[in-house]
Amino acid sequence: MAKEYFVDQDSIVRQIWGRSDTVLFIFAGAAAEFALNKSVDWLYFTGRLPADPIGRLFSTVSYARSIMFSEKETALRTIDAMTSIHAQVEINRGAKIPDWAYRDVLFMLIDYSIRAFEILERKLTDAEREEVFQVFNRLGIRMGMAGLPKTYHEWKRMRHQHLHANLQHSSFTTDLFSQYQKHLGAIRYWILREVQTAIVPQAVQQLLRLGKVSLLYPLLILYKLSRLVKLDDTIKSLLLPAKYKKAIRDLDYKPIIKQKDNLREVIIRRALQTS
Repeated sequence: MAKEYFVDQDSIVRQIWGRSDTVLFIFAGAAAEFALNKSVDWLYFTGRLPADPIGRLFSTVSYARSIMFSEKETALRTIDAMTSIHAQVEINRGAKIPDWAYRDVLFMLIDYSIRAFEILERKLTDAEREEVFQVFNRLGIRMGMAGLPKTYHEWKRMRHQHLHANLQHSSFTTDLFSQYQKHLGAIRYWILREVQTAIVPQAVQQLLRLGKVSLLYPLLILYKLSRLVKLDDTIKSLLLPAKYKKAIRDLDYKPIIKQKDNLREVIIRRALQTS
């Protein structure tokens, strides 16, 4: 009996979330927009985000990747665990996270998944963009989010509305960016800001006073060339502190070979390569 996955094995979503560089771009964009969201105080409630913003990034990635690359039942359990965690935070604070705040986070994942892939790889087709939307929309439905759009085009309209209604530059924004700089250092922080300039929507650019054109574009050309000579892992390891090197490597999806016949083929191929 064929295994059933939450995300099809040939899905464009797996291509997007299967490369560490794309995932890092997604979370660079999300890090910028999180800081502006009017509900960012919820991320400060436990104190974990300002204490270790980079660690929280990789924690969030682990949840997302468990959903993207797991069998359906495992993915659903992960989503349910996320829902339970949010519910407990609401109980501890004695208040409810607004529905629009949940949608904002989901909309970020859709938007930056598309933007990151198109910056680093190629333009997506309309069908591929719809597929990205549908995958994350299923996640939102499972979490019980209210008022979700039904199509990619409806999402685009709602995304535009959310960007202009739910963002503001606040003391949380200033503090969170100070934490980014503290944990990354001057050079890595500059790179983060340039990636954010390249990937975020205009509304976010304006509120954060980012430039309109990222200085990173010439470096991106060199980075893409570095993939050809297998230097991209070295470059990525320089972008974050040393303690996150393994976490960065783990972002690249490597399917586990379970079938004996396939394993035997791999052993034979490697033997031929080294002979």
